[in-house]
Order: sequence, then C-alpha cells, then structure tokens
Amino acid sequence: MDIIERNNIHVTGNLDAPSCIVFNAGFGLDQTSFKEVIPAFENDYQIVTFDNVSVGKSDSNAFSPKRYETINGFAADLAEIITALELNNIIYVGHSVSGITGMLTYTHYPELFQKMVLVGSSPRYLNDPATSYIGGFDVPTLNSLFEAMEANYYAWAAGFSKLAMRNEDRPELAEEFAYNLGKIREDMAIIIARAIFYLDHRAELPKLKIPTLILQTENDVAVPPVVGEYIHRHISDSRLVKVHTEGHFPQISAPQEVIAAIQSFI
Repeated sequence: MDIIERNNIHVTGNLDAPSCIVFNAGFGLDQTSFKEVIPAFENDYQIVTFDNVSVGKSDSNAFSPKRYETINGFAADLAEIITALELNNIIYVGHSVSGITGMLTYTHYPELFQKMVLVGSSPRYLNDPATSYIGGFDVPTLNSLFEAMEANYYAWAAGFSKLAMRNEDRPELAEEFAYNLGKIREDMAIIIARAIFYLDHRAELPKLKIPTLILQTENDVAVPPVVGEYIHRHISDSRLVKVHTEGHFPQISAPQEVIAAIQSFI
C-alpha cells in the first residue's frame, strides 16, 4: 500500500531546512485543523502534514479494526510515515490523542526527534481511583458516551462537538467539527473512540527524554487541567503553558497563542 496515498501526506515549507515540523491532528480532525498555525513556520522549517486513517482524504480502505483497536496502530502509521519520508530532526506537534501516538513513536525512534509539543493530550482519560489519578471520566460516563454513539452517532457528534469545542460565541467552530465527525464511518469512529478513551500510557511519560511543551486550555471537557499538570510532573524536561481559550482545540480557537507558545519553545 502506498503510504503517501494512505495518509494523504504533504511535505511543504522550506525543503532545505535542517529541521522539520510534523503536525498530527487528534480524533475527528484532519490536517486542515492546523491551517492557521502552519504559515508561521513555513519559512524556517520543512512541514509535514497528513490525515490519520478514517479522516480527511486518507484511504478508508486501509482501516483495519484489529490494527486500530488500540492507538498503537496509529503510532505504527506515524513510524511508517517517518521512515518513508526519511525524516529526522523532528519537532513533533501532536494534538489530543495524536500527542500520545507521537510519544509512543518516539520510544522506538528517539534519535529522530528533537522536541515534542503535546496539545491537549492525555495519557489516560479514565479515572484510576487505585492511584488517585484523575483523567476526567469514570466508567458510567464512558458507558453512556458509547451508548449514545451507538444509538445515534450523528446526534452524538452534534452534541459532543459543542461540549468539546466550547467557544459558544463562535458556533461555526463546533458546527465544523460536527461536520468532520459526521464524515467518519460510524463503525470506524466507535472503534477509534474506544481505543482512545480506554488507553493508558502513563508509564511511557518518563521515557520522553527530549524537551516537551505541554499546551493546556481552559474548560476542556476531554482533558482537565489536572491532566496537564500530571504530564508536566512525569516528563522531566517539560514546560506547561496555559492557552487562554476554552475547549479542546486551541489550534482552531486560538491559533495565534499556539503559534506564540511553539515559537518561544523551538
């Protein structure tokens, strides 16, 4: 299978630059979610963007329930992209779950990465009372979430989009996210959502030995502030920056703040 077509890969920016920035969007979004951020870096860096299988212009025929029943499948895809493009000196910008897939890929290819940017990422969404870990969700809440997805996926997408995007004064943002969610095949979306909401990669955090920027927003239904603080405590060389916007998608709702944070970091 052609990886370029599978993931709709684009390489732009300064192709002679010594470093590249790889942008990877989270669940329900494609590479266009970074469209307001990328121009600020095009002159100085090679830019790599792509769509995860199931979204955007990726090849949906590449979807395998077995491969993507955990996010390791997406980490494997990322590793294949990096290898196929022969990338190195990577500054990786991963939004939401894609921050964690970047971290997992780093553990196998640490020599290829320079820095890591985690935008609204979480190593575990489910609370863990045994260790007093707060991820933001309990089992009944997740059960209700998946029941709603299975009962009426499109109604769920509309409701979840408003909760996740916030920014009620700009309803078009939530509407666009709902539209993007609605384009994902329902069976794929449920499999991927289960993989995300039941993941647990807390043990990998201390293995991240490169400078790491953690971007945390206000009033994020998916990732409460305590999660960003948890990540910060468990990655030795990390910086936690609060982005002054609500919701789970700062690259969309506050791109200039995201640009400023990344520029000061790299």
